[in-house]
Amino acid sequence: MLAIIVVFYFFMIRPQMRKQKELKNYREALQKGDKIVTTGGIYGKITGISDNTVDVEITHGVTIKIDKYAILKDSTDLANQK
Repeated sequence: MLAIIVVFYFFMIRPQMRKQKELKNYREALQKGDKIVTTGGIYGKITGISDNTVDVEITHGVTIKIDKYAILKDSTDLANQK
């Protein structure tokens, strides 16, 4: 039973915690001009940052305000995966 718990920890819990930590560090390091992808699949460029929100330009002249926790990753990461 202990072996199952240890295996579960190393293959499920630990990688998930590492991924959450990386995402938190990425969100804290966001800067104006970064290209992002939101959890809803919206691609855009950051035009302004405050404590908990980010202004994102999704097309020329159209800016939306989103929560920082709605940001998944840099859109250039997606281009590198293809």
